Amino acid sequence: MDHPYPTLSTAYLPSTLYMAHLCRYGKAAIEMCETFPKQTFRNRAVIATGNGPLVLTVPIVRTHGNHTLTRDIGISYQEPWNIRHWRAIVSAYNAAPYFLYYRDELEAILTRRYDWLVELNDALTGYLVQKMKMDCTLSHTEEFLPPADHDPRVEITAKHPRTDWQFPRYSQVFDTLYGFQPNVSAIDLLFNAGPEAKKYLPTP
Repeated sequence: MDHPYPTLSTAYLPSTLYMAHLCRYGKAAIEMCETFPKQTFRNRAVIATGNGPLVLTVPIVRTHGNHTLTRDIGISYQEPWNIRHWRAIVSAYNAAPYFLYYRDELEAILTRRYDWLVELNDALTGYLVQKMKMDCTLSHTEEFLPPADHDPRVEITAKHPRTDWQFPRYSQVFDTLYGFQPNVSAIDLLFNAGPEAKKYLPTP
C-alpha cells in the first residue's frame, strides 16, 4: 500500500535535500526491506572541507552477502573510522559560527558503537531533526514497496544529483575558496546557520 508520505532510504549524516523531504512532509518511512545497494548515501556523506568536498564512508558488514537487506547491514569497527570522521568534521567546521553549540551531542553519537547501520543513521537523522526544530515523525517499513514516480529512494543519489531543486545560499566556512557547495551533509548547514538552518533547506 502506498504511503501519503515519502519512503526514504536510510542515510548517513543526511544531505540538505534529504532533510528538505522530511521537513516538507513532516513524516517519512525509512526503507528497511530493500537489498542494500552499493555506493550510495546510505553509508556515506559529503562534507565541505578546506581541501574541497570530502566523502566520509561507514564500512559495513553484509550479514547475508549481496542479498543482505538494509535492516541487516552491520557496521565494521576493525578500523577507527568514526574517530577519523569526527576529526575530519572538527577540521572542516571548527571555524563555523555554531559548531561549538552542537558539537558535543554529535560527537557522542559518532563515537558510540552501533551494531547496525540503521541505528547509527536514525540517531544522526533524529539529531538533525531536533536541532533544526523540525516537526517530523520517522518510522520503518515492514515490507518493500517498489519505487514510484518521483521516489526519493531513487532521486536522492550520489551519482545523479538533483538540479530541479533550489538550494538557497548560506555562508560556508570555505566558500571564498570553492564557492557555495550545495547539498552536502546537513551538518554543514546546521554548523553555519545554527537556529536559522531550517529556512535554508532546498525547495522544489
